[in-house]
Amino acid sequence: MKIVLAYSGGLDTSVILSWLKEKYDAEIIAFCANIGQEEELKGLDAKARRTGASKCHIVDLQEEFARDFIFPMVQAGAVYESQYFLGTSIARPLIAKGMIEVARQEKAQAIAHGATGKGNDQVRFELTAACLAPELEVIAPWRDGLFRDQFPGRAEMIAYCAKKHIPVQASAKKPYSMDRNLLHLSFEAGILEDPWMDVFTPKNKDMFKLSVAPEDAPDKAEYVTLDFKKGNCVAVNGRALSPLGVMRALNKLGGKHGVGRVDLVENRYVGMKSRGVYETPGGAILHFAHRQMETLTMDREVMHLRDSLVPRYAELVYYGYWFAPERLALQAYVTESQKNVTGTVRVKLYKGNIMCAGRKSPVSLYNPAIATMEADPTKAYNQEDATGFIRLNALRLKVGARVHGRKSRA
Repeated sequence: MKIVLAYSGGLDTSVILSWLKEKYDAEIIAFCANIGQEEELKGLDAKARRTGASKCHIVDLQEEFARDFIFPMVQAGAVYESQYFLGTSIARPLIAKGMIEVARQEKAQAIAHGATGKGNDQVRFELTAACLAPELEVIAPWRDGLFRDQFPGRAEMIAYCAKKHIPVQASAKKPYSMDRNLLHLSFEAGILEDPWMDVFTPKNKDMFKLSVAPEDAPDKAEYVTLDFKKGNCVAVNGRALSPLGVMRALNKLGGKHGVGRVDLVENRYVGMKSRGVYETPGGAILHFAHRQMETLTMDREVMHLRDSLVPRYAELVYYGYWFAPERLALQAYVTESQKNVTGTVRVKLYKGNIMCAGRKSPVSLYNPAIATMEADPTKAYNQEDATGFIRLNALRLKVGARVHGRKSRA
């Protein structure tokens, strides 16, 4: 039997790799998607082989991640529960897709992951597998009672690694767990499980890796321009960039000025609430600038309809339905809505803030001659027409008030 394991080199997946090999008497092929975690990838191939893997596939998916996952999600304006930029959520379907491709290449019978039975990631991995490779078995050790009995805590896992000579760097108690990719860095669990704990105090400064504290950001604001074409950012400060290049440039700029930090309590798909802290410097700038471009170029009703779908779209991403037909159907509408979202946005970055400092477009729907409070030289809008417009829209309100006996209120 061959099993492809989503492998990070951390304590959990190192133990799982060895445990799977023993339990299933299987050949274990480690898989790691390079989606921007950077230094976490150093020495991973050798580590996987020393732990018992026959092979380790490290696949660079950064450009695909930016182009086919982050950018379409930004076009949709998707933010979960109005705060979370979905950095972990959007990465999991891509990782699962990469695993499946390796499984087929290696003619494996199963894929495995180290997601816990209490979190969202197990759902995201397995719904992706259901969509793309229903023939593959999915193994989730943390949902196996035997595995949990053997490893009730980190101390037992560390002892197991020592006994098996598995190379890991881990302590019995971690202050929190982290997950990094091109879009964000997330922190959860451990000391963060107390929602009253303030992560932004000076003593926790070293926790953050992608951004400086707003208090320590430069005292001088920085202006940045983003060029958009059909809803996608194609240049930063006048320099044409690929989607990956855009994310890297904006992450650097946002991190320098301390933007994109979020501390929230979110609703997990499995039913519980969870506290998470996130750094999304480049994503925060991209979302903000994209919205500014839309305000100038997108038809009102198209925008309002798209906006009404944003909570549902964000849920589909968060819950793991990226490859589901309903998400693909919504994406078709989003793509159509973006065909005229073209132009340039200028933003001002200053101590954790993102402010709009200008926007322009060759297909702008904003016409100052029509919008002006002065005399309209185009005569496109006749103020007298508003009388009938108001009268017709007020008709149902008047009828209702008369029928139900409502009285006017001061």
